[in-house]
Amino acid sequence: MNLQSKLAILADAAKYDASCASSGAAPRDSVGGRGMGSTEGMGICHSYAPDGRCISLLKILLTNFCQYDCLYCVNRVSSNVQRARFTVQEVVQLTLDFYRRNCIEGLFLSSGIIQSPDYTMEQVVEVARVLREEHDFRGYIHLKTIPDASPELMERAGRHADRLSINVELPTPEGLTALAPQKDGAAIARSMARMAVHIEDARQARKEQQAAAQVVSMPATRRTLTRRAAAPHFAPGGQSTQMIVGADATDDRTILATSAGLYGVHRLRRVYYSAFSPIPDAARALPLVAPPTVREHRLYQADWLMRFYGFAHGEIVPAGQGGMLALDMDPKLAWAIAHRERFPVNLNTAPRELLLRVPGFGVLTVDRLLAARRVRRLRHADLARLHVPLQKVLPFVEAADYRPGRALDATDLAARMAPPPAQRKLFD
Repeated sequence: MNLQSKLAILADAAKYDASCASSGAAPRDSVGGRGMGSTEGMGICHSYAPDGRCISLLKILLTNFCQYDCLYCVNRVSSNVQRARFTVQEVVQLTLDFYRRNCIEGLFLSSGIIQSPDYTMEQVVEVARVLREEHDFRGYIHLKTIPDASPELMERAGRHADRLSINVELPTPEGLTALAPQKDGAAIARSMARMAVHIEDARQARKEQQAAAQVVSMPATRRTLTRRAAAPHFAPGGQSTQMIVGADATDDRTILATSAGLYGVHRLRRVYYSAFSPIPDAARALPLVAPPTVREHRLYQADWLMRFYGFAHGEIVPAGQGGMLALDMDPKLAWAIAHRERFPVNLNTAPRELLLRVPGFGVLTVDRLLAARRVRRLRHADLARLHVPLQKVLPFVEAADYRPGRALDATDLAARMAPPPAQRKLFD
């Protein structure tokens, strides 16, 4: 099989992996002719698959051969898809060639399991090692790791990659047992815990090194002569994971609880949600149709509320909806309408935590409001200057010259805040 055919098969097989963001990578460049690649500027390039998924321009599997038989996976051992496998040198050369053509800024590499988890992980790590050590590649590298691989291989992966990830696959241990019986939930948790320790150790070492560099009691001549070893490097972009939504009956409340646990216990950088896609020759245990993609979108919005807006996972999903997020309204607006007694919020006196709960306010807007009210009282016109969506914000706030009146008591508030979508005309 020629290289182009392999690329067609293994790039298509990788499109189901959602965790392709490059945020958090350490800044590197090749200015001055040193090495090749950069993690600065606009970051990694992305493309979009026909089904709307965001994919990296060089997002591939090392191989789609796999000895596991996960029911939801198109590459499972019992699937009749066409198989292919890259060599290490082929992946390295593809990465360098695509970079030289200005098509990519980095590499996202995953793999099916062949021979053994250690053998597969060794091949994946070798790609990153050759790129870094033999070609001085400074672009972004994200490696999808194998949870059953040895700790030594995981540590080697962290030395070369900007980000590591292990897929938890399904939100609950019961779902994993039912749909991916060969995968070990305990092994996934252990690997995440080990990576979290390595990432934190490397972060602390960098902090201590930076603090030592700022010590000014030592004479300048001695400071310039004293050279310290570089702090250890280990996946500076942290670790992430992905879970499939809609392959089993797990509700959104449980999914968010699992995500909150991963953020809290393993300090994950991101949890990605991937709506289940029906696959050819699927098992009977799987649904015949995909969940609505808006469900995936609402989960990302709820995830954002947990990470940046101070919401606890248990309060985001409204009561009385069977543990599911509303599809017709974003979770923050749904929470505000369900808790009208917490509003209106006074822009001039409310704490940051409460301002963050106002629909239509983002983190940057709240910070600007807090900075402005240190020097003067906020008025209605200040909101217009910040370009916030006034129709969405005004029922929930009060300012020095504005009161919402009885807007919050309106029975049709939810309908006015989230009208049903309508197709716009060409010249609207």
